[in-house]
Amino acid sequence: MEHCAARGGGGTREVTREPAERPTTKTGARPKVGLVLQGGGALGAYQAGVYATLAEGGYEPDWIAGVSIGAVNGAIVAGNPPEQRAQKLRAFWEEITDGVPAKPFLEGDILRGVFNGWSAFASIASGVPGFFRPRFPAAWLHPWGTDGALSYYDTEPLRDTLIKYVDFDLLNTGPLRYSIGAANIRKGNSVYFDTLQRRIGPEHIMASAALPPGFPPIEIEGEHYWDGGVVSNTPLQYLIDWERADDMVVFQVDLFSARGVMPRSLLDVYERQKDILYSSRTRLNTDVSKNAEQLRRAVERLIEKLPPELADDPDVKFIRQCSRHSVSMNIVHLIYREKIYETQTKDYEFSRVSMEEHWQAGVNDTRRTLRHQDLWLKRGDHMTPVRTFDVTRDFD
Repeated sequence: MEHCAARGGGGTREVTREPAERPTTKTGARPKVGLVLQGGGALGAYQAGVYATLAEGGYEPDWIAGVSIGAVNGAIVAGNPPEQRAQKLRAFWEEITDGVPAKPFLEGDILRGVFNGWSAFASIASGVPGFFRPRFPAAWLHPWGTDGALSYYDTEPLRDTLIKYVDFDLLNTGPLRYSIGAANIRKGNSVYFDTLQRRIGPEHIMASAALPPGFPPIEIEGEHYWDGGVVSNTPLQYLIDWERADDMVVFQVDLFSARGVMPRSLLDVYERQKDILYSSRTRLNTDVSKNAEQLRRAVERLIEKLPPELADDPDVKFIRQCSRHSVSMNIVHLIYREKIYETQTKDYEFSRVSMEEHWQAGVNDTRRTLRHQDLWLKRGDHMTPVRTFDVTRDFD
């Protein structure tokens, strides 16, 4: 069968809640809900706060697409029943921040920056519980070509943690679709592991989070993979390109902001470079989608002008299939905006106090966004099938 090409380029805190009923659009239809989770290491606690608050508001996802720490968070959501998801996320994030459970003794941005720097150094020197540990002997002591020579850390602890917090039978057979991005090292391309197409195990999630040179490549069926953020840190385009039958509201949770200020020091340069490198390209994706929709409309009008005898021509049938109307997608941005004392170490600073701050920031941003749901639940027209909203920036 012929297909159209893809379009566009402390202890565990117990959390109990009753899932809310999903809101509807003004037409009464219930849109499908997508959740797009970017990579960003320790900043991923922000995503957990976003998810917990969305779920309380009735927006349990139908489809999760993630990269790196987004793949890990997404697996915990997809691999647990709704009433346990927030609790499992909380348990996971408390476990991996047990290495630095303390708080700064004194307040103030400068002292907090010093504390965060010390915490990040602790992660580098000792690893992160349940996530990664320093390789011993060190990578440069391993012979060239061996697995041990390819990374500074061993991520086998992550495999055990995933098995602990994720029911992989539920992840693969449940109603929630789960897709994660990785980078094929040999081909240099993005690859998506999707429960719609294959069974996903811990190794696929580890591959999505295998950021070099810190973490080792993961071998799957003879191919080796690195972190999906090496090619693209946001899997939004994967959702846009997929042929869908239903309107969708997509919550895109970004951990790096494309917007920022001019750096004033070398440390600022490192941080700004990282933000730009790993931020999403939502505007580019939506512009490409809009142009593609205008092209499809023009092709559709042209086909209507063809003589009747060409209606059954195979080429015309194929073009008609590719130019059919797309459904509406509203993309709701939730972007973590860093604190003044955070630096380029923010994605590997795994202290408990920072985790709590990131989680609460996700809660706060999501609550503010949900107050404006009448805006982003409105369906787009056929000329603007993909629309974006950043409520926390535009309305607060």
